[in-house]
Amino acid sequence: MRFAGDVAGTKKAATDILQLCFEAKDWKSLNEQIVNLSKKRGQLKQAVTAMVQQAMQYIDETPDLETRIELIKTLNSVSAGKIYVEIERARLIKKLAKIKEEQGLIAEAADLMQEVAVETFGAMAKTEKIAFILEQVRLCLDRQDYVRAQILSRKISPRVFDIDSSKEKKKPKEGDNVVEEPPADIPSLLELKRIYYELMIRYYFHNNDYLEICRCYKAIYEIPSIRENPSQWIPVLRKICWYLILAPHDPMQSSLLNSTLEDKNLSEIPKFRLLLKQLVTMEVIQWTSLWNSYKDEFENEKNMLGGSLGDKAAEDLKQRIIEHNILVVSRYYSRITLKRLAELLCLTVEEAEKHLSEMVVSKALVAKIDRPMGIVCFQVAKDSNEILNSWAVNLEKLLDLVEKSCHQIHKETMVHKAALK
Repeated sequence: MRFAGDVAGTKKAATDILQLCFEAKDWKSLNEQIVNLSKKRGQLKQAVTAMVQQAMQYIDETPDLETRIELIKTLNSVSAGKIYVEIERARLIKKLAKIKEEQGLIAEAADLMQEVAVETFGAMAKTEKIAFILEQVRLCLDRQDYVRAQILSRKISPRVFDIDSSKEKKKPKEGDNVVEEPPADIPSLLELKRIYYELMIRYYFHNNDYLEICRCYKAIYEIPSIRENPSQWIPVLRKICWYLILAPHDPMQSSLLNSTLEDKNLSEIPKFRLLLKQLVTMEVIQWTSLWNSYKDEFENEKNMLGGSLGDKAAEDLKQRIIEHNILVVSRYYSRITLKRLAELLCLTVEEAEKHLSEMVVSKALVAKIDRPMGIVCFQVAKDSNEILNSWAVNLEKLLDLVEKSCHQIHKETMVHKAALK
């Protein structure tokens, strides 16, 4: 049948041989037959595919772990390098990696998963591809390989989660690749979105990148299933507020801060609304009174969804309040003594100078310190062109005012002359 090219007959013969071995519980013979049948000269692709798919159903029926691993390895070696069983090979490696992880061999499991580049598989369902890559990312994070985790995470575009599945084509055109249905244990696209952003939070948490963590929580907050359940969205919204405050001041942070303040759900947690309002208002914030008011909320975050804010967060929170206060002072003063600045910030002169210098270096602020005189100047140094332009504008304004005044005087003169006549 194999030489005659009888696809149906060859498939049936191969699968029946495996079925007989399975019914006899002869696992050693089953492995041998899989290898022998796949190595036969001119073996049909369809027969190999049918054998691999048939044998994969026996994996969960194996009597012990050693037999299971042996069967997976046999199927893996048979399917290696064969494009027509690439999906089956990916699923086999995932099973083997899970076994390795259960044994505590996380590094081995991560290495196994990285062997497969599922993004190149045309016949694999989109959700299964994403789930596989997310598993690769998770294992890399578990072994603290953050560089590779970031590389793998870039294989998933966040826009893929926003595609409406109902609008996708149901029937493929003739000549298109037929996409296989994903297994039943693969989560939905929205569930995968939540998993993706939770893994990204773990990655950014390692770098203390507060703004990116906030954006990840913002994406989780937008998921319909979370928006509908107050017990889920309240902890997420709290996290968004905390990480917004912890993020350094920049245009993106400012934009997110204002958009969060407009959220109607924020009225459910008034303390956080007040906290964000304080940061938007151009007034000096007293650190001690703020910390006394929000210390319990900060400590309580450990019991919330997503866990604690980290050991460094309390120090960073104080740093952000100081930075906010310096920005407020720079708005109201063009020149100020270091001593007075330190009083406003409730810091020593040395600390005030240090924080101010750090902000200047990070280009969050423009300032110059005259250390011998102890004066801080917040004015931006203008070049000659800017000065000339400002003079030209001022002269134009002056001439406009003179012209208007002349017009008004002339008008008044004409009115009085008319009255006299």
